[in-house]
Amino acid sequence: MLMLALSGMRTRWITFVGSFVALALGVGLIAATGLALAATFDAPERGPERFAAAPVVVRAADHLRVDTPTGTRTKPLDHPGPVGPRTVDRLAALGRTVADRTFPADVTAARTGADAGDPRSDAKEPRTGADARKSRPGQDAEARVGHPWQVAAAAPYRLTSGRAPADPDEVVVTTRPGGAPLRTGDRVLVRTPAGNAPRTVVGTVAGRGFEDAVFFADDEAARISPDIDALVVHADATAVRRALGPDSGMDVLTGHDRRRADPDPDRDARALVSVNALLGTAAGITLFVSAAVVASTFSFAVAQRRREFGLLRTAGATPGQIRRTVCAEAVLVGVLASAAGVWLGAGGAPLLVGRMTEAGLAPPWFALGDASWPLYTAFWTGVFVATAGALVSCHRAGRTAPTEALREAAVDSRVMPASRWAAAVLVLLAGLGLPALALAVDPGDLLGRKSYVTRPMLLVVGFALLAPVLVRPVGRLLTWLPARLPGATGVLVRENTAAGVRRTAAVAAPVLITVALAATLTGTVATLEEARATEARTATTADFVVTSGQEGRPLAPAFVERARAVEGAVVSVSRSTAVTVLEEDTALVTSEARAVDPARLAGVSELPVTAGRFSDLDDGAIVVNEEWLTTRVGDRVTVWLGDGRKASLRIAAVLATGTGDNGVYVTRRNAGGAGVDRIDVKVAEGADRRAVAAALQSAGAATGTRVTTRAEWLAANGPGTSDPTRTGLRMILGIALLCTATALANTLVMATSDRVRDLAVLRLAGATAPQVLRLVAAEAVVAVGVGAVLGGVVAAVNLLVVWGALVLLGVMSAVVVPWGTLGLVVAAAALLAAVSAVLPASLALRTRPVELAGARE
Repeated sequence: MLMLALSGMRTRWITFVGSFVALALGVGLIAATGLALAATFDAPERGPERFAAAPVVVRAADHLRVDTPTGTRTKPLDHPGPVGPRTVDRLAALGRTVADRTFPADVTAARTGADAGDPRSDAKEPRTGADARKSRPGQDAEARVGHPWQVAAAAPYRLTSGRAPADPDEVVVTTRPGGAPLRTGDRVLVRTPAGNAPRTVVGTVAGRGFEDAVFFADDEAARISPDIDALVVHADATAVRRALGPDSGMDVLTGHDRRRADPDPDRDARALVSVNALLGTAAGITLFVSAAVVASTFSFAVAQRRREFGLLRTAGATPGQIRRTVCAEAVLVGVLASAAGVWLGAGGAPLLVGRMTEAGLAPPWFALGDASWPLYTAFWTGVFVATAGALVSCHRAGRTAPTEALREAAVDSRVMPASRWAAAVLVLLAGLGLPALALAVDPGDLLGRKSYVTRPMLLVVGFALLAPVLVRPVGRLLTWLPARLPGATGVLVRENTAAGVRRTAAVAAPVLITVALAATLTGTVATLEEARATEARTATTADFVVTSGQEGRPLAPAFVERARAVEGAVVSVSRSTAVTVLEEDTALVTSEARAVDPARLAGVSELPVTAGRFSDLDDGAIVVNEEWLTTRVGDRVTVWLGDGRKASLRIAAVLATGTGDNGVYVTRRNAGGAGVDRIDVKVAEGADRRAVAAALQSAGAATGTRVTTRAEWLAANGPGTSDPTRTGLRMILGIALLCTATALANTLVMATSDRVRDLAVLRLAGATAPQVLRLVAAEAVVAVGVGAVLGGVVAAVNLLVVWGALVLLGVMSAVVVPWGTLGLVVAAAALLAAVSAVLPASLALRTRPVELAGARE
């Protein structure tokens, strides 16, 4: 069998080259994404940074711990509390202590020379009105954090120039390559929670990479931020723990645990979460597309060899021998192609990682590890896919009757056995039934990325299995008009498409997959973005929306006070916080929340309340959404607030789930110490809109805060603003397009090379070479059109499911169809198909038609 397989591969090398290339490319993509995916499993090991030289660090516990019947559950706290004065006094008796305070300290307007001599030149207010909008106040400031100078030694920071700050208007700043060129002697304007003030840079320290800092005199730092965020204790850790006691609510950090006191210690692991999700999705889609393409290629290759198998059966070969020959060929191609694919993947993985870091899809430090298991996995996956793809085909090959050797007609018959019908029906029932069940039980589950990425695959498989049945009616529909035009080309295209069902289906299959994935992925993301924008437009009725622009940073208190005092404005301030609930005594679930004044919020928004009254929200109540387990108005729920406090709150109202952005609402008392990070302002009835706008712009210019209109805010947070998401989708679709391009080229080269006698007959019948080439190109384009139509049906079903889920969740938004993306995908596929069909046909037409017509396989 092996010698027979080798002989067959040598004779029909074009067929096997196509299968080899398709499989090698698929394995290469799987290997490359697998190597990159393996690098996301472990974040880089980093030691302590902010407190690397501190013996013991004491800070409030940053994790909520709740005992449950199944063990202790933990969740990060949104706003850990400060270190209290009593704790500081108690630990001061053990040894020297250093208080750390961390607060925003943004630096602008560095000056030297003549201007440096006049502090008032830096204290003047920036421009207002139209000039303020052009200069975007606050956007030119360099975001930094402030600390007392005494804690700098805990990092340790060392002076590279100048001296330590002694007076309130003196600071020391960190320097870094590419940062603002601050030097000793510069006068800068520093914006802190205590307001804007000119400061003199009296010293510089080399930055350590994890923060850009401004160090103040200790008394000045205490004035700006009275709360102590962490305490460095120069004493034995055991004595510190004994002094605090077991129920102090404080964490005593030593050794590697000191990293927990660093700024955003989980940033590396969190940065890898999105990379892991993106690469996992890419690997899954690559595997799916590759398997479908390879199976289609092998199936078409076997269908091409009916007469060959008929001759072998006539010569005495048994069905089992035919099947073993096909399987041997598949295994041989699978091993060779998988080995080549592993080599390609190992070389392509660094390029993939480099491209991801350049595009901002991965952090700059992301790099490949030394894992080798993705290469082995890709290799054996390729062998398995090749073998599995050939199993069904070899079964059909073994059923080839000896009379097939006598067939001269190229009309396909019996293209859908009963087993394929059964498989297609079952897969389609699953592809339609699972979304229907989700719509009835949990519509919100259909909006998750895992759902809308994997859901199309069942329908794609189902339609691909039914392709031999659907090709004829769809092909006749697409060729209805061309067949009625003058000339024979349209009629020949229609009849050849209907006669060569397997050929048309093999070309249409990869197009079907790519169009379905492209339309579903980009269409779903665009539809969800539009739905969120619709929710925001509906819920926000304010004329102006002010946010800090930086996650985790509050608005300047001075701006908040000035905004509240604007005459003729309804002002609603809110704080971002979180609440945690223990569901079914087993799992802690944290929900984003906003702390608001319900009366003022009602004046600037219209929330989708489904039960209760939002105005009933008070310090003992909470507003939840329909995703919560307890949603009956009046019931009490036990929650933990952002600072870890436990509270029993009454449900005052319930909001519609929507797209997931309708969170939880509490009052300021339950905000867990969060600062104001958003202000909604609406011009009161009868008030002067221009006067209100001018007052807000003036307050924003004085405090470095950007004031945006409702339209500007909606535009900044509307559809199309998530560049990383769109870039990731383009990468995934690029992988699918690469597989599609390879499959199209392979299949059409195989098909056209197998039709040289048909082309010769056309030439002998009087057709010119250009007419034959136009016919071949038209047939290829029609096959692509068939795949595009079937893929469009799959995408339409999936987008309708998403729309139905949104309607059930209370969001009335239109479905966004990515016509531009679909047009590019179909046009590229049609162009590639035409070229892949015309090139081998033009080479074949160089031989005399009489010689081609007399050729035998």
